[in-house]
Amino acid sequence: MTNFAQSTLRVLSAVIFASLTTASFAATFVSVTVAPPPLPVYAQPVAPGAGYIWTPGYWAYGPEGYFWVPGTWVIAPFAGALWTPGYWAWGNGVYGWRAGYWGPRVGFYGGVNYGFGYTGVGYHGGYWNNGAFYYNRAVNNVNVTSVHNTYNTTIINNDVTRRVSYNGGTGGLKAQPTAAERSVAAEQHTPAIAAQQEHEQSAAGNRAQLASANHGRPPIAATPQPGAFDHPGAVAAGTRPNRNAQAENAVRPQGANRSVPAAAPNGHVGAGSDTGHPQNHPQGQAHASHAPHEAHAESRGEGQHPR
Repeated sequence: MTNFAQSTLRVLSAVIFASLTTASFAATFVSVTVAPPPLPVYAQPVAPGAGYIWTPGYWAYGPEGYFWVPGTWVIAPFAGALWTPGYWAWGNGVYGWRAGYWGPRVGFYGGVNYGFGYTGVGYHGGYWNNGAFYYNRAVNNVNVTSVHNTYNTTIINNDVTRRVSYNGGTGGLKAQPTAAERSVAAEQHTPAIAAQQEHEQSAAGNRAQLASANHGRPPIAATPQPGAFDHPGAVAAGTRPNRNAQAENAVRPQGANRSVPAAAPNGHVGAGSDTGHPQNHPQGQAHASHAPHEAHAESRGEGQHPR
C-alpha cells in the first residue's frame, strides 16, 4: 500500500470513529449487523420542574459497540414541543438508527415501548395547554408541590413479557407507520438540542455504559437532567419505582397489540400522531399522542414490569 493510500485510510478511519460517537443523532448514518440489546428496566427520576419533557433512554452505537444513553428530563426547546424518540430499524441486512426529533406532534418510533407514556404509538405522558405542559401522573414521576399542572389518566395496554428495542428483523417489532405518522415525518422538525447531544457524548465516554460491560443493566439508566450522571437522583437499571413518589414509573415490557386510547382531562387526548380519534383541544395547541400501543398497564405510578 502506498503512503498516500495509508494516509487516506487513516483519515477515513478517524472520520468514521468520530462520527460513531455521536451517531444516534445522525439519522440513518450508523448501521450495524448486530441487534441492540433489550431495553433495561428502570425507575424514572423525579421531574426537576415544570416545562421538562421526558426523553427515554436508548441504546446508541460507538466504536466499542452498543452503549446505554440514560433517559432524562429535558427542557422543551419551545412551547408545544413534543419528543419523538429515535429507534433502530432493520433493513437491507443491517440495523440502522432513525434519529429522534422535536415537533408539535409525535411521529413514528418503530413501535418501541420505551415506557413512561411512550407506549409504541404516540405519547401519553401529557399535553400542552396555553403554553403550559400538563403531566399525566399515572406515567410520570412529578412532585406536585413544584409541578402544579397535572392529571391522572390510566393507560391500559395488552401486556407481554418482552422489551424489544428495535423494529423489523428477527425478533423485532412489526409495527408500521400509520398515514398520520407518515404525515408527521414530512413536517418540519427540530433535531436533538445541544444538551441532548452532550448527554449522549457523556454516555459514550463512560465505559460502564457499554452493553459489553454491563450486560444490559447499565449503572446509570436515567438521570434527572442531561449530563447529570453523578446526581443523587440518577438511577441504575433494575431500580424499583418508589411507591411513595408521586407517579414514579418503570419502563415496561414490549408486546404487539394496540389498545383503545385513553383521553386526558377536559376532552384532551394526548398529542397525537395517530389521528383516528378526534382531538378536542383549543386550536393551535399541541397534545400528547393518543393511541396506546403494546406492552403494559401504566397505572398509579407503580411498576408493572416482571420481577
